[in-house]
Amino acid sequence: MAADLYADYVIVGAGSAGCVLANRLTESGDYKVVLLEAGGDDRPHKEPSQFLSNVMVHTPIGFGKTLNDPKVNWLYETEVDEGSGGRKHKWPKGKVLGGSSSINGLLYIRGQSADYDGWAQMGARGWSYDDVLPYFRKSENQERGADKVHGVGGPLNVCDFPEKHPVSGALIDACVEAGIPRRDDINTGEQEGVTWFQLTMKNGRRHSAAVGYLHPAMKRPNLTVETRAMTTRILFQGKKAVGVEFRQNGLLRKVMVGREVIIAAGSVESPKLLEISGIGQGALLQDLGIAVVHESPLVGENMQDHFMIGCQARLREDWQSINYRSSGLNLVKEIAKYGTQRKGLLSYAVAHGTAFARSRPELEVPDIQIHLMAASMDLEYLGIHQGLRLEKEPGLAANPCQLRPESRGSIHAQSPDGTIHPKIAPNYLSDPIDREMAVTQLKLIRKIWQQPALKPYLKETGDPFGESDEEMLGYAKMAGGTLYHPVGTVRMGADEASPLTPELKVRGVEGLRVIDASVMPKIISGNTNAPTIMIGEKGADLILQDARQAVAA
Repeated sequence: MAADLYADYVIVGAGSAGCVLANRLTESGDYKVVLLEAGGDDRPHKEPSQFLSNVMVHTPIGFGKTLNDPKVNWLYETEVDEGSGGRKHKWPKGKVLGGSSSINGLLYIRGQSADYDGWAQMGARGWSYDDVLPYFRKSENQERGADKVHGVGGPLNVCDFPEKHPVSGALIDACVEAGIPRRDDINTGEQEGVTWFQLTMKNGRRHSAAVGYLHPAMKRPNLTVETRAMTTRILFQGKKAVGVEFRQNGLLRKVMVGREVIIAAGSVESPKLLEISGIGQGALLQDLGIAVVHESPLVGENMQDHFMIGCQARLREDWQSINYRSSGLNLVKEIAKYGTQRKGLLSYAVAHGTAFARSRPELEVPDIQIHLMAASMDLEYLGIHQGLRLEKEPGLAANPCQLRPESRGSIHAQSPDGTIHPKIAPNYLSDPIDREMAVTQLKLIRKIWQQPALKPYLKETGDPFGESDEEMLGYAKMAGGTLYHPVGTVRMGADEASPLTPELKVRGVEGLRVIDASVMPKIISGNTNAPTIMIGEKGADLILQDARQAVAA
């Protein structure tokens, strides 16, 4: 097959995992790597057409703008979802170098040690907590310093929340009064407790996977990065992946590989790309007119996401929440403060504190997470535009999610054309356990809001959740939505039904791996960016181990 690019490895997708892979696979200088990104460059000076969008990418509070910005966001839309009130949901995903690590809320959460031990027990050998901890440490530059669980000197900077708003502090105190223990660090593997978030930020600026991993690697002569390069299919010779076809500036191009094709396109695009390349459910592929390379029925299945329920309360007028600082002259002052000091409102992440709690005392580990913040959103604007905008009046939020939902959705190609978005069926609250848990979460929020620590701040007592369990479930269905954590659509496992082996190789073919959040057999207990970067680190190590063994042989 004629091609205009050749490499040892081609990586599809410059997101959280893809940036890690590009860095690690080019470190030694032994291998030539081509990285394909369908979006643009994240650096403002490199993309004049999206200069302001890229400025927002690097400004922490800018997530509120990039959440609905088509220049840096794919803005997927789900099918009508019966479990959440018959609504469609917008799913933001990064369309820029760094992927979703360039537009997310900057929250650094690893999950529980039990999550990864659970993966190993499900058949993902080599993915226990003890196995993955070295990769978390390797990835990290923890500003607190190194210890047995945290690392320094890694590409990803992790810092403490820069400013502690008194209302957010009161929310944390109220959680303690409600029975959730105070914990200084929730990234040790043991998670129960309430504390301030740790962030992927450095000197007041977002520290994405692109900033930490990719930008330094782009100086290497053995790495070629192609932006605005939409992959249209994987190329096979028989059952061996030998290259990738992609569309760029109206031209159809090819990159051929000597070693492996690596898909790191994320939980939405990776299953779609496998399917339009001939790997997936045979009947689905045939209906789309796609020749079957290998039948793999679970590609696109097993989709899991955290369903977060929006819970807001009104503050007394004399308390200046984040809302107060986000408009008019106050905002001008905050912009000036950030421009001169890299501090203030513009250095804030999407949430300030977080609590991990057990819904029942007999549970061994937490099954609920709450995002706490001294801010409240304009719900009417959110409902109409699916975008974030702070209210004019002062408010706070305590938004819970069920950490390990039982509901499963799916993501499948609906056209052989790689530029067409896939069909996303989230199936939120489709499992009765999840519906019961939704009510339990609202009862916990009600308990927290009734604690003495919040009484000086709240304008009025009570909440909008309803009285009966049925009313509370109805509230959850209408007030809930994605926490932007879809995973599991190309799961790994030891069983033949799993699309991937524990080494992240695609079963039934050669020379093809998937390395991103889609490989998780089960969703982790918390925000998913840090685990996805860990998957990139371990995935790179697996690839390099195979390369060394091939040389030795």
